[in-house]
Amino acid sequence: MRDALFAASDIWMIAVGFICGVKFIRGHHNYLIGLEWIIMGVSGTNFLIYGVTKGGPHSPMRHIAFFLDAFSRSIGFTLILILGLLVVTHRYKPTARVEVGAFALAAILGFLLSEFAEEIGTPGKVFFLITALATSGFLCYFAWRLWKFGERAHAAWVAGATALNVVVASVYDFWRIPGDDADHTRFYILALFTWGLAMLVIYRAYAAFAAHNKRSDAGLDPVAASPVTGVDIA
Repeated sequence: MRDALFAASDIWMIAVGFICGVKFIRGHHNYLIGLEWIIMGVSGTNFLIYGVTKGGPHSPMRHIAFFLDAFSRSIGFTLILILGLLVVTHRYKPTARVEVGAFALAAILGFLLSEFAEEIGTPGKVFFLITALATSGFLCYFAWRLWKFGERAHAAWVAGATALNVVVASVYDFWRIPGDDADHTRFYILALFTWGLAMLVIYRAYAAFAAHNKRSDAGLDPVAASPVTGVDIA
């Protein structure tokens, strides 16, 4: 039963990552979030194969899993996500240099934090927690902006998914779920489901925010947003 739930949670995250990642790129031309979602899908696929095949500690898939996990937890699902959301919240237009630089930084930190995890020790775990909490703070702001212009259902979903993500981030390196096995299967069931939910919720909320901006630009929305700051103005 645990293995089945693990596989279902992982497949769920993989599907959301690839589908919503492609939609971010094709529908919104947002390569920052779109590529990060696809990377999450790749990470989930690698993790699923590793789990199903019972790959050992020397399996290359294990090293890939550690790298991709550190990639997203350090910069990908944090700084890159925030930069991508700024596109709708503040009409930010990232340059190709910023986009390439963000992913390059994520790759460098992902490599260092995965290859030297034992040497870095607790400071690395604290760093992951801090980045997760900082990102959650921005997501709360994102939810507040949605609520403010009437997208209250999307705002509630973002807030709920963010709360779950905070729980996962807090548990990840610091606490074992009671009754969990040596492979942390219960934790990963919760984590994979939460990450998949967060990616889907963020995509849908982003689309709603983008639609609001288009209505504002066309003068069809009673609440207009400044093209520079994104702050609501009369």
